[in-house]
Amino acid sequence: MQRRNFIKKSGSAALAISLAPTIITKQDPEYSILELMGKADIQLYGKDINLRKEAHDAFLEMKKAAYSDGIDLKIVSSYRSFKRQSAIFERKFLAYTEDDGMDPIDAIDKIIEYSTIPGTSRHHWGTDIDVIDGYRKVEGDVLVPEKYGDGQPFHDFKLWMDEHSETYDFYLVYTDDPKRRGFKYEPWHYSYAPLSIPMLEEFRSKNIASLLQREDFYGTEHFTIGFLRSYIQNNILDINRALI
Repeated sequence: MQRRNFIKKSGSAALAISLAPTIITKQDPEYSILELMGKADIQLYGKDINLRKEAHDAFLEMKKAAYSDGIDLKIVSSYRSFKRQSAIFERKFLAYTEDDGMDPIDAIDKIIEYSTIPGTSRHHWGTDIDVIDGYRKVEGDVLVPEKYGDGQPFHDFKLWMDEHSETYDFYLVYTDDPKRRGFKYEPWHYSYAPLSIPMLEEFRSKNIASLLQREDFYGTEHFTIGFLRSYIQNNILDINRALI
């Protein structure tokens, strides 16, 4: 299978994102802002896969290879719309503030340990997957980092992905690099780089802070410019450098 070559941006370029209005030179961007924020209908492929065509095909090729090695790659989550991400965010916000009595700012900080602010999720793009080994019968939440460690149910899955996923252009997004900030380590979250790299480049050219301040869901009234600047820098951009 011939795969598209893609350019890995330099680390220094990853840190340059402006909160001021940006002049876009492209007259017809490949990906619209509605598409990037999960607000537009996009064509998705595969039962229980729900990825863009190129990512879908690469995943099936990777799944076949893993199956030969005794690993059943099972997608837990892939495409997620703005509406779906909003429901997740609001459910957690209300649970933390009303049920647990947390301060709204503390609640938001707790949410963004693992969950994105609606409109900024990589799952909006149809390129990213949360994936596990379906052969392993695990009680409770499967998306827990400890379950991927040595001697744990998904350790063999992690070893296989560490060795093979990049062959199929799927890269771990939120690594266990101790210097990385933002979202916590997610050994289950992979991104199809040939598509997600240009999509992130397009997304970061927008005035993300301004876009988020215009949204209206529980918690948005607490989105200060300082908070959004930190969120963009740490949660959107401080990822696996191969995906920048």
